[in-house]
Parts: sequence; C-alpha cells; structure tokens
Amino acid sequence: MNIKFFKIIKFFFGITLLFIYSCQNNNYNPIINLPDGFVSTVYVDSIAESVRHMAVKKNGDLYVKFRRQSDDGILAAVRDNNHDGYADSIVKFGQYHNPQRGSYSTGSRIHKGYLYYSSQLTVYRVKLDDKNLVPSSKPEIIVIDDHEHGSHEHIAKPIAFDDEGFIYVPFGSPNNACQDPKRTPLIPGRDPCPDLLRHGGIWKFKADKLNQTQKDGQLFATGLRSIVAMDWSKSNKKLYAVVHGRDDLARLWPNHFSKWESALLPSEEFVEIEMGDDFGWPYCYYDQMQNKKVLAPEYGGDGKIIGRCDQFKDPIIGFPGHWAPNDLVFYDGDGFPERYRNGAFVAFHGSTNRAPYPQSGYFVGFVPFKDGKPIGEYEIFADGFAQVDPIVNTRDAKYRPMGIAFSENGSMFIADSRKGRIWKINFTGNKKKFGDKQLKTMQSRKILSHFANPHIVNDIIKSDNNIPGQSIYNTFCVSCHQSDGKGDSARFPPLAGADWVTGDKERLIDLLINGLQGEIEVNGLIYDGVMPHHKFLKDDQIADVLTYIRTNFGNQASEITTDEVKKYRSSNQLKNNKDE
Repeated sequence: MNIKFFKIIKFFFGITLLFIYSCQNNNYNPIINLPDGFVSTVYVDSIAESVRHMAVKKNGDLYVKFRRQSDDGILAAVRDNNHDGYADSIVKFGQYHNPQRGSYSTGSRIHKGYLYYSSQLTVYRVKLDDKNLVPSSKPEIIVIDDHEHGSHEHIAKPIAFDDEGFIYVPFGSPNNACQDPKRTPLIPGRDPCPDLLRHGGIWKFKADKLNQTQKDGQLFATGLRSIVAMDWSKSNKKLYAVVHGRDDLARLWPNHFSKWESALLPSEEFVEIEMGDDFGWPYCYYDQMQNKKVLAPEYGGDGKIIGRCDQFKDPIIGFPGHWAPNDLVFYDGDGFPERYRNGAFVAFHGSTNRAPYPQSGYFVGFVPFKDGKPIGEYEIFADGFAQVDPIVNTRDAKYRPMGIAFSENGSMFIADSRKGRIWKINFTGNKKKFGDKQLKTMQSRKILSHFANPHIVNDIIKSDNNIPGQSIYNTFCVSCHQSDGKGDSARFPPLAGADWVTGDKERLIDLLINGLQGEIEVNGLIYDGVMPHHKFLKDDQIADVLTYIRTNFGNQASEITTDEVKKYRSSNQLKNNKDE
C-alpha cells in the first residue's frame, strides 16, 4: 500500500474514533475510552498537588498520595458521603519525616489495617481509624534509604506485600548504564558494576518492623534498573514488577543505534520475580522486537550480540520502550467480567524521550493471565487521557495516567499526575456475554501513533537545524527539554522563561559542562531529575547551543560567545586543580 495513502487513512481513522467516542456515553465517559460495557465518571476533579498512587479501604474510602508535599500535607483522604458516585469530602493530611530528603511520592498500599506510603527514601505506615476518615495515630518509619544520594537517579520506593509478613522495596540504580562519568557518549560501563552491591535490585524486609535500613533486609533479586511499580499476585503467590529500561542508545552510541531504534528500545520489562533472580542490568537489555536479551553497548554490544545475556532471566512480556509503566495492580475482584480476574492492569505514564518521533504510551493496559502465566498480547483498557494524537511533546498530553486502585464493591480508580484528576470506572454490561466483540474497538486503537511503531522516515517530526546550536539541541537536549523547550512538567524543567537559562551566564555554562544533581526550583516548581555533564562538547558547540536556548522558546537573553565558554572552562579547571 502507498505509504502516503496509508497515513491519510490512519489519520481519518483516528479522527473517526475520537468522534465516535465523543458522541457515545457522553454523560458517563466524557474523556477516556473503555471497552464496551464499562463506564467512567470523574470522581475527583482535581487535586492541586497532583496525584501519584492510591489505595482503597474496605469501606470505600480512598487514600491518595500527592506527587510532592504541600503545606496541607502529603496525602488526601477521599470519601463519597452521600453515595452518589462522586467524592464530596477531601481532607488533606500528613507530613514527611524529612521532606528535604526525597520528597517525591512513589508508593501507596493498605496492608493489615495500615496505610503504607513512601517518599523516594522512606517507607512509612499509619494505622487507619475505623471511625474516622483521617488517621489519628502518628506515622511510623518501616524502611529508610540511608545511602548518599548526590548522584542517584532511580530512587523510587514502590512497595508490595507477600502472604508471609514481608514487604518488598526496590533500591534503584544510581545511573543509566554504570558508566563513569555517566551518560557520556562512547564511554564503556564499569565491569563488574559496583553499584549492584547496594542498588539495582529488590530487598525483602519484615512488614511490621520499624526503622529498618538496607542492611536489615535481604537481597531478593538483582539486575533491575528502575522500578516504579510492583504487586504480589495472590493467585500464584509471586512477586511481579514493571521495569523502566535504560535511555539514550542513539545519543550515547550513535555508531550503533539510530534515533528510530533509540525511540523504540529497549523494552519496558514486565517481570516475574523469584528469590535469587538476576535480570542483567547494566550488562544487558531486552529487545521486544527481536524477543531476546542483548548485550548493552557499554559492554561491547551493537544491538544484536547476545554475549553473556543468555545467563540472565527474561521478562514475561516486553513492552515498547519508554512507555513508563508507573503502576501495576493484579485484579482479584468480581465486579469486572471473568476475563479480568487474576490479570494485571498497568498504568503507562507515557514517554518523554522518543524525539524526533511522536511520544507514546499514556494509557492503562491490561495483561490477561491464565494458570499463572500471561496469555496473548497486552490489551488497551483505558485510553484518551492525552486527548491529542500524535503527542509531539510530553506537555501536549492533557492527562497522564499514574495510579490504579480497586475497591471491594467493584470500582476501579485511575489517577492522573498532571492535574490530579481521578476517574471511577465500573462495569454495567453483561458479564457473561463480555468477550472479543466488546474489546474490538479498543484494540483497533493500536493504529494510533501513541501505540504503533513509527515509520522510520514518514513519522519523523521535522525540526529545523539551520540555526546555530539547534542541531546540537536536537541531538543532546530535546529528549528531556522537548522540542518546544517546555520540559515534561515532572522530571525535566522548562527552558522557556527560566532564569536558569536567561540569567547568570557562568551558572548556565557550568550547568551544561558539569551537569547538576538534586532538587532545583524553576518557574515556581521543584524538579529533581539529573542533568548529565556535557564537557565532551567543544567550546563553540557549547556557546552555540546555549545561545540557541537563550534566544528561542520566547527567551530574549544575550548570546554566549566561544571566548566566554573557553574562559570559564579554563578558570574552572584551574580552580578544580587547586581544590584537589
């Protein structure tokens, strides 16, 4: 079929889907698409602090974890007092033990009458009150991450519980691929990787013991780069996680990988975990298109060599790269059709770094299980959160699904991390007749660009390279700060209107040359990502790209010259030598 004709058909098909969707179930399902028989309502609209993960008490009370602590607290207790299907009581409460160290929210579960929740560095619990919506007891610390974290990248602390009184907590990798210096083009990884002694794995702790550190736990599994979501399957008594794959294949190894390959690889892995498992980070990654684990370029790989990777455990499913699976919940209720029992729901927060191709993900998927194993491919359960297609920049997406929770009465809750909206989903159709016919419309959406693999040529989002510095920006900066310079609203700050860009020249030059770790405030918001160093760039390249960002995206600051970069680099090197 002619490619141009196919793209026209694809476009009109997507528009038709959106039109049909907007016309049906308008009172119940005003935004998100669901399989036939499911309806949604906006249960909470919206929570200003933004929502990460959630947990539901047996009586239906919903406990919501904020992205960051505000003056009003870190949690919200939500209740539908008059039972009309909408929340009418939202009470914010709670404070972190040490909000200056790892305030980013990463977990929420209810276990044996306690609400367990976590920041990046600490797992807390608070006793729930049978009479009151807001707990009256003081929070307790279960596990605290006592590592030094000046250069740590993946310190999420999702939590899961088994049936024997243990809690599982990951300690993520402090870098992308164990390079030193990290995220530097063509630099090999350390071998063996020393980070695996205390990072890149899951540790097992007693669920009711207070003030534990890593040494009090037991290493359960290793070779796991970054985990934001885990769950325990009650049906087969095993731990599962969804793992974020490494980044920057093309940026770091342009001699082996194209931008198309870098947009799609490596896989986001859905793993079944048993004691002693090793999944191969940083030496290997999973390629979902080849259905095999291959050697990472930092260790001599070229995208095809398997090498030592045949000794590590494979995922049970490899999702496309960069979809950011940020919640995982196994369903064991009876409010949904039998098809969903014991299967896994996954919230894909969506990619940020697929440029120059459209961003992808931004939906809630479902993986059906039978006899303890996944069957078939993933299914689209809920979509339409972004409200645009294609998604050029992350900020184009109006909503981004983050958290999933189920109540005992059969309701599902989905949380959004952009505006703090929460949807409530119920099944109102015929459970006995639910099947492939009811799934057909959702499965047909896989043709949309935020699901389909992009065409290597025709789906490139064109960007000019004729302005000095723009080509360098499109190579090294666009995946984080986006093509419009607005960042992603979560990890990567905007360049547009930022004093970090338009202000002090030396500070900006230092930022690009030496990188930056830790929290910074940009345009009134706190960001806690990692800015890698770019000291490998030449002085004129640094001057060009900094001048580009200071004079674009609405910025109107003065240029930065090659001489200014050269002078700063020279004086900075002299200072470092004296300090040493």
